[in-house]
Amino acid sequence: MSESMCRVNRMTTERPDLDTHLDGSTFREYYYLKEELVRFCRQEGLGASGGKKELTERISHYLDTGEIRGPEIVRKKDVRVMEMTEGTPIEADIVCSEAHRAFFARVIGKGFTFNVEFQRWLRSNPGKSYGDAVNVYHRIIAERKGKRAEIDEQFEYNRYIRDFFADNEGRALADAVRCWNRKKKLPGHNRYEKDDLIALDQRNG
Repeated sequence: MSESMCRVNRMTTERPDLDTHLDGSTFREYYYLKEELVRFCRQEGLGASGGKKELTERISHYLDTGEIRGPEIVRKKDVRVMEMTEGTPIEADIVCSEAHRAFFARVIGKGFTFNVEFQRWLRSNPGKSYGDAVNVYHRIIAERKGKRAEIDEQFEYNRYIRDFFADNEGRALADAVRCWNRKKKLPGHNRYEKDDLIALDQRNG
């Protein structure tokens, strides 16, 4: 019987049951509901997850080879949750992720945004600390068109550091922190004042 006649016979006969007597080629010539494919896969232990196309490929391979090829397992990437502190070094090839945004929003305040200048600085300064980055952010905001960053009242430390650098360009973060530590122990407000630099003189003395 010629191949064309075989095809005609297949077209004129009823659809065969989906079982192990079929070969992959014959199986593909007929339409089967996804529920039927799933049932067959469960029956033969092939794994019943996936879309209809994937199930069809799996069954066809099994009918032709007898080999059970289960569903492809998509392994999740090993995602390391980065815990950042002000002392953490800025990583090389930094990508400004939601983890970074959460850190800066926590330290700087809810008004934090990744402006272009700040992102450029982060990418250009791997190895420096996130504390340095916080200082730079305050400087950028303070210098931008003479406007001052809006910082919530509860973020007194951040406001103090910002104002310290606005008045003491070139100073180190350690200097600002030393002045802040002295200031917060004194009665009254916790805003930066020029007289706070006495803390640095006391250190040198």
